[in-house]
Amino acid sequence: MNDVERLRREFPFLEGENPLAYLDNGASTQKPRAVIERMRNFAGHEYANVHRGIHELSEQATAVYEAARERARSFFNAATAESIVFTRGTTEAVNLVAFAWGGQNVKSGDTILLTEMEHHSNMVPWQQLAARTGATIKYVPVLENGEGLDLDASRTLLAERPRIFAFTHISNTMAVENPVKDLCLLARENGVSTLIDAAQSAAHIPVDVEEIGCDFLVCSAHKMCGPTGIGILYGRREILETMPPWQFGGEMVDRVEFGGAKFRPTPARFEAGTPAIIESAGLHAALDFVDSVGLEKIAAHSSALAEYAAEKLRSLPGVRVFGPKSSRAHLVTFTVEGVHAHDLAFFCNDRRVAIRAGHHCAQPLMRKLGAPASARASFHFYNTPAEADQLMDAIAEAIRFFNP
Repeated sequence: MNDVERLRREFPFLEGENPLAYLDNGASTQKPRAVIERMRNFAGHEYANVHRGIHELSEQATAVYEAARERARSFFNAATAESIVFTRGTTEAVNLVAFAWGGQNVKSGDTILLTEMEHHSNMVPWQQLAARTGATIKYVPVLENGEGLDLDASRTLLAERPRIFAFTHISNTMAVENPVKDLCLLARENGVSTLIDAAQSAAHIPVDVEEIGCDFLVCSAHKMCGPTGIGILYGRREILETMPPWQFGGEMVDRVEFGGAKFRPTPARFEAGTPAIIESAGLHAALDFVDSVGLEKIAAHSSALAEYAAEKLRSLPGVRVFGPKSSRAHLVTFTVEGVHAHDLAFFCNDRRVAIRAGHHCAQPLMRKLGAPASARASFHFYNTPAEADQLMDAIAEAIRFFNP
């Protein structure tokens, strides 16, 4: 991406003579000035509570909030804004579907299908649903070294007609981009509902829910250069309209009597209480910013950096790199023989490189791969080849230090 240096100037975090090489974008991204200023301006000059107010400021704030919903609709090419529900993030969005849709549609004897590469946020809510209902969970296995899903196994398991197939778009550990369109088509042919975890994909590659054909899709703003505390649940409107609320209180009710309540239609019925109003303005600005950069450019740039880093890491002694040999997404997960991942991350931090270390909220997968802890470098459009080289220098030095 030729304009990386121009884009870097949009991020206050990257100012200064020796900024930290921030390679932890899989956990959360830095915020551009456009997002920071939009939230500050809204909080200082435009803020009021939304939806119920009659006064001018409340109506203006409501317009900002609903404009963010429409922006999210267009970003994911959803058919209608009523298909977009704001949540606190990916985790809450999965829980919402597991409780509201799952509680209504999953019963004893049913099967819930996941994959072995799921983040805990797309695993534990389904495990809890299975425990409540008496359903069974099955997993599509991953191939050796986490190079991808066993697609033959996915066909066999989907032919058994589970109630729902919930799976990640891009693995947060393996850098695998799953063939979501093909998997959703196969699920639909077998009468299986689908949920896609797009936490790692939404700000890195184009995501079109109509083209993919999923029933639900979830993501978080903070991984898309936006604020924390707000995320997106996309659901087919005809499905959302059949789902009961999962939280109760103000905003989501139409009428309340002493004997009961009538609830508003989607999306209001799923947004109980005062929403993340300031954050919605930040989300809108973040989606505008990401679109201005261009998702195709972002995908090419971040993937190229990850593949470059993976190739360099494989050349170092004792390094094991997980994931595909080619067509890698924006991250690289690895281990160094004789060096614990936490020690490696601490060592890199001393050399001004920020990486993630641990099990990456994917404990079952990492245990299967024989690496309970690993290091992860994840790239975005504001990262540079020089920062990838800085990482390589730090890892090479760590190998010499810990394995003299």
